[in-house]
Amino acid sequence: QVQLQESGGGSVQSGGSLKLSCAASGDTRCMAWFRQAPGKEREGIADTDSQGLTTYTNSVKGRFTIARDNGKGTLYLQMNSLNPEDTGMYFCALKRYCWSGYNYWGQGTQVTVSS
Repeated sequence: QVQLQESGGGSVQSGGSLKLSCAASGDTRCMAWFRQAPGKEREGIADTDSQGLTTYTNSVKGRFTIARDNGKGTLYLQMNSLNPEDTGMYFCALKRYCWSGYNYWGQGTQVTVSS
């Protein structure tokens, strides 16, 4: 019913910026961005709740900004001051209901940051 499609990943040098987009079809509720580095578990890095309030993991605070365009059904992640430890596969996730766990996932988009 709900489909998520990430885009905007790529390769940049340290200090560069990227803007990720997640196009969502169907009903959209609470959404988040996750990432997974090689050999590591997937971690949540930013999310937005039903009121539009945003939360960030400490490692990206001040550098990443999550935003949601409800009219377009699109979630964004603006990433600035990127460093090599930001390298990984980035995933968009959606909760069908905000009290549930994340049960819809995109295919992921690769972000590579070189020093």
